[in-house]
Amino acid sequence: MIPLPLAFGAPLFTHARIRSTPEDFQVDELPSFEASGEGEHLLLDIRKRDANTQHVAKRLADWAGLPEMAVSYAGMKDRHAVTTQRFSVHLPKRVAPDLAGLASDEIEVLSSTWHNRKLQRGALAGNRFKLVLREVDGDAGAISERLQQIALRGLPNWFGEQRFGRDGGNVPAALAMFAGRRVRKDQRSLLLSAARSALFNQVLAARVEQGSWDQPLDGEVWMLDGSRSVFGPEPWSDVLAERLGRFDIHPSGPLWGAGELRSVDAARELELGAIGDEQSLELRAGLEAAGLKQERRALRLRPALLQHQWLQQDVLELSFALPPGCYATAVLHELGPVS
Repeated sequence: MIPLPLAFGAPLFTHARIRSTPEDFQVDELPSFEASGEGEHLLLDIRKRDANTQHVAKRLADWAGLPEMAVSYAGMKDRHAVTTQRFSVHLPKRVAPDLAGLASDEIEVLSSTWHNRKLQRGALAGNRFKLVLREVDGDAGAISERLQQIALRGLPNWFGEQRFGRDGGNVPAALAMFAGRRVRKDQRSLLLSAARSALFNQVLAARVEQGSWDQPLDGEVWMLDGSRSVFGPEPWSDVLAERLGRFDIHPSGPLWGAGELRSVDAARELELGAIGDEQSLELRAGLEAAGLKQERRALRLRPALLQHQWLQQDVLELSFALPPGCYATAVLHELGPVS
């Protein structure tokens, strides 16, 4: 994995601890729709502690006496954390077992209601985070100023280390898969995502080093804020400058796949140069052969409702909300290393 550059200057501390307890990393999923109150899909809002999403999904399937494919969720959540998220369980006979059977130290059912559709992946408005950093040895004033910069300007929209597995092992595993190693279907999807994410991060790293991660390049492809819609390239104009300034649009980078790269001119040259090494070419070829199509992702991320407070002299609490698919570690990266 390439080292990720910093957009705002040197780290403000040399080390901080996170996840000393699961309560130090809290995530609340923000739903994107209201339940209909009818139908044969039971929507459950669940708070989980120190348990991963797939483990909870299996528990729900066992509780309902159904195959795991009858349980769905909008997004994956961290294991070593306290998180709330939605699950849906398909119960065609509209008879649910006693919810008390789910109660444990890991799982608490906050609410349940019926809905007329299965919960789809990505069906969330975002996530709200509350993080506690301990053993922080840094200047409180400088940290406050850095957070104000982030709130005003946004920050690079990195894929987080979770995407790449323990010790970054998902990318080598993806290369092995592309070379012919057989993997399970669920693992295949994970490795394809890791390969795509690694290439995106390399492009974003080049833009950060150039200072253009939140600025236009000739041939830029623009992404609308809060959506996957893109447009351009088109000539730079006062209208685009105004939209960029109010975070209505963002520069974008490639999520690699088959098809023509949409960017042109300087943007295209930078993108291809950033992923032109031998390993990147192997990843690109593997993604194309796997049938993925060219897509785009915003290079810039703006946390909402960013706040901080010092709980003790060396204990910093951060809270903010992020759009779907964005990582809290991108915020932490601009402050200093955490583990």
